Amino acid sequence: MPLSEHEQRLLDQIERELYAEDPKFASTVRGARFRRPARRRRIQGIALFVIGVALLVVGVMVRALWVAEIPLASVLGFLVMFFGVVLAVMGGRGPAGAKGAQSGQPKAKSSFTQRMEERFRQRFEDQ
Repeated sequence: MPLSEHEQRLLDQIERELYAEDPKFASTVRGARFRRPARRRRIQGIALFVIGVALLVVGVMVRALWVAEIPLASVLGFLVMFFGVVLAVMGGRGPAGAKGAQSGQPKAKSSFTQRMEERFRQRFEDQ
């Protein structure tokens, strides 16, 4: 739903004031975009999806792969398809990027975060 002219003007005014007050913060917020998945990851995801479809079809067609009336190859194919789609769609960093978060050490606050917390406290103390 597009913004009305009045809303667009207000948004532009807020943006200008934000740049005037804190240009570094404004440029940081403006630069924050969702990353697209790398071409290699998309190709890998598509390949996994195709392999999953093949497993799904083979699992339904070959009765010898059924266990207790459950086509296990088809179930595995569905899971491979799902993982392939997730891999192709997600643009986040791989396991190497998540390594630091799993170390169990608390993450040190950045100076940016400290400044924002300080500003937040000052607003309520000044009132």
